[in-house]
Amino acid sequence: MTIAAGIDVGTGAVKAAIFKVEDGKETWLSRSLMRIRQRDPMELARVAFDQTLEDAGLKESEIDYVATTGEAESVPFHTGHFYSMTTHARGAIYLEPESRAVLDVGALHGRAISVDDRGKVVSYKMTSQCASGSGQFLENIARYLGIAQEEIGSLSQQADNPEVVSSICAVLAETDVINMVSRGITAPNILKGIHLSMANRLSKLLKSIGASHGVVMATGGLALDKGLIEALKEDIAAMKDMKSEVRSHPDSIYAGAIGAALWGAYRFDKLAAQGNLPKVA
Repeated sequence: MTIAAGIDVGTGAVKAAIFKVEDGKETWLSRSLMRIRQRDPMELARVAFDQTLEDAGLKESEIDYVATTGEAESVPFHTGHFYSMTTHARGAIYLEPESRAVLDVGALHGRAISVDDRGKVVSYKMTSQCASGSGQFLENIARYLGIAQEEIGSLSQQADNPEVVSSICAVLAETDVINMVSRGITAPNILKGIHLSMANRLSKLLKSIGASHGVVMATGGLALDKGLIEALKEDIAAMKDMKSEVRSHPDSIYAGAIGAALWGAYRFDKLAAQGNLPKVA
């Protein structure tokens, strides 16, 4: 039996998860999510880890491997670090075994990842950080419109005449939105237009990595934005030679932490078999 923890430090939140792996069976023991909101991510990583330990009824000494991902490489108590593409791919396969591609939509960028049935990364492509297809951009627009983040998805689905934001640059796109407000465009139509614009960029990423068929698992903070997921489905349905099926999961935001924990357990078992057990810092 191996017990491993995964800690994913993103731009907007810190996620942690603990798994038990025994005889090939993966059991999710606990999880924790903490929004950063100008707090120290490294301190939050400790808090999130301690919370998962408490929820799982475990002591830190009972954890065989602490795996980090994202921006968590500097977490002082970690055993090893994994690239975020690798962990999101593995987390997606755990959440949806039929996944053959992953669409990781975070605070700063969108990323399309092609995977095999084991969660191994085959290819990938990502948007630039300055693109308007990111969670941070959408959060800024919602703040300008006076809308809570939790309302974005439902309001977008109420649109009756969406106006698409054409600019790739986030700064220029925000200017477009300001002009829309001055012209009396409603918040639902603005949000749906933004979602459609983001969806178009993301679906093109999927096509560029050859993910034209099969299940695409959405991960990251925006995976729970129902308006964006709906816009993605609409955009893909309208694209020639694209038959992908985009899915999300209530725990999609934990994909990186899940993958880190499971890869950590795998690495621990491999090292243990070689008689070279790693030490948790």
